[in-house]
Amino acid sequence: MMHRAYQPLTPANNIYLRQRWDQEFYEEHRKKISLAKSVIDNNPPKTYMHLHIKLKKLQMEGERLAIVERDNRILLEKMAHIMRTGGRVDNRKEDYKQKSLNKTKRQRELLRITHENFAILKRLTAKEPHYHHMRWQDEWNINQRYMMNISKFPHYWKNKHLVPYEVHKEKIADANRRIRNRQEQHVNHKGSRPDASGSKGSVPMSNHSGLQSPQICVQSPSSPHVEDCIVKESG
Repeated sequence: MMHRAYQPLTPANNIYLRQRWDQEFYEEHRKKISLAKSVIDNNPPKTYMHLHIKLKKLQMEGERLAIVERDNRILLEKMAHIMRTGGRVDNRKEDYKQKSLNKTKRQRELLRITHENFAILKRLTAKEPHYHHMRWQDEWNINQRYMMNISKFPHYWKNKHLVPYEVHKEKIADANRRIRNRQEQHVNHKGSRPDASGSKGSVPMSNHSGLQSPQICVQSPSSPHVEDCIVKESG
């Protein structure tokens, strides 16, 4: 293990003492290096305040602002005095009326523009529309009927804003109205025929005679507990 032992640079009788002395010399040398001062001055230059803050310039700026403020105050006092007293020179003309050099021209231009606008409005109101909205509505109604015929479910299921029971109720009311109209036509037609005795005359029939038309109750699709009755056509 001699290669791992301390190898001094100079011959020594005791290797361990030489190693200790060399270590002390090295530490003292490192201490001197850390405490050594540089020969070259590399610090930033000293800052002088009179080079950054120019007091003379600030003084001259303050004096200029003071002069401007004084002139403004004097001018304001003069304007206030003129507004209160009316000034020293009487140059007012009481009978003076403001006149416009192009008033007539501007009135003629305004009148021309007004006539043109009325002419445009008249042409727009008199023009017949190219598209007929009633025909569009009829075509839309026909398309809606086609859709209801080919659809698997009722049409009001697609339109959330329509109440199913209200639509069903309207259909029942229309059906009852058509049946009553047919009954009235049938009664009037019978009353206008001559009877077997040869006498002619109309015998009106009413619901108060004890004969009531049969009715059928149809259950609403939206509510199973609500029923609407449709009058069946008699005869």
